[in-house]
Amino acid sequence: MGNWFMQAGHGVRFEWGPVGAARLAEDVACLVVVDVLSFTTSVTVAVESGTHVIPYRWRDETAVTFADRMGASLAVGRRAATATSPWSLSPAALRQAPFTPRLVLPSPNGSTIAAAAGESTVVAASLRNANAVGQWLADRGYGTAERPVAVIASGERWPDGSLRPALEDLLGAGAVIASLRRHGRDRLSPEAVVAAAAFSSVADVGTTVATSASGRELIGEGYADDVAIATELDACGVVPVLTDGAFAAAE
Repeated sequence: MGNWFMQAGHGVRFEWGPVGAARLAEDVACLVVVDVLSFTTSVTVAVESGTHVIPYRWRDETAVTFADRMGASLAVGRRAATATSPWSLSPAALRQAPFTPRLVLPSPNGSTIAAAAGESTVVAASLRNANAVGQWLADRGYGTAERPVAVIASGERWPDGSLRPALEDLLGAGAVIASLRRHGRDRLSPEAVVAAAAFSSVADVGTTVATSASGRELIGEGYADDVAIATELDACGVVPVLTDGAFAAAE
């Protein structure tokens, strides 16, 4: 595959899904994971409370064994949360759950992308902390030709396992890229320019996400609070960085 798919020469790049992340990770200094509904939103909520979040790719029985080995609590599926196991991928549930110092958070999309980063710095971004992430990256020299950053919209999955580009992740990624540009990073790839423009063109992010396919799905299943939290635009100043296998607040 040609080098042009790396978006080489640009300081700020944009791509979709685990395959795109693995490809760009070969040529960037930092990978920004965006999974608005709901992995990276949940990461921001948990890290705000002081929890270290350990990403895990599979939501199956192996996650139980992994959490035990890590000495961590395990986040279960939204519908599987109970009084004795209150942590889940739901940001609203995480806000109400008791504090836990370490939490394994399974996610086939966001966690898989984080695992694809190799030696690159990995940052979890969402609509909640997009501006904080952009400023943090710019302050540390990311987003230049010498230290390029790739912003990855996780997307969702169709029933056959193929990537379903998700509007909320396009907007979240665009918000991060727009913030990078405001903080002086102007060497954007065409892909990054279009993602930032998509975000900037939306007057009401909350309504747009809530009425998108993903938003309607969650609201229809009874998780309107998750969508509301996910669209708290720039309400969070925490920048979760993957350190020793866990997302923790950057200094």
